[in-house]
Amino acid sequence: MATSEAAARREAAADDLAAMAELLRLLRDKRLTLVVAESCTAGLMGQVLSDAPGAAERFHGGFVTYTKARKASKASALDVPTDLLRQKGAVCLEVARAMAQGALAHSPAQLSAAITGVAGPEPDPDNNPVGRVCIAVARQGASATAFEKNYGDIGRDAVRGRAVADALRALIAAARQALAEAP
Repeated sequence: MATSEAAARREAAADDLAAMAELLRLLRDKRLTLVVAESCTAGLMGQVLSDAPGAAERFHGGFVTYTKARKASKASALDVPTDLLRQKGAVCLEVARAMAQGALAHSPAQLSAAITGVAGPEPDPDNNPVGRVCIAVARQGASATAFEKNYGDIGRDAVRGRAVADALRALIAAARQALAEAP
């Protein structure tokens, strides 16, 4: 079992690097830069992004709002409205959008991704189940888009890995759209 898990991790890492190469090419072609805002992935997206050769010219870094009091850190670091956090909780599409927009507002980047969710092992204080993740992508001059994934209780590392992979795919789609809209 350990051997198959290690092989699966190596395959996922190779897929992430291929996705990163594609994303970096698109960002270069459109002359876009990127910033991320992370909660349940605790900086994993930033690590994956920075692992790709040439990332430094397109990746501005990120915000990790992973604390026990994650609602407060989202508000202070990313200007997520406290009323929104109080009414909806930290894991919802609206908060993911606000995180992505907040990352753009606090960075010179033109494109952002945000991930908020519950990696486990227990549901969060708002009773969101383990495996629920909300991902958003925002671009300067365009509305933020968001989607929800329910991975289930598949383990913390697996939830985080899948969330990063899905966020990378969403960023690639947003960069392609920006390229298609270019004059």
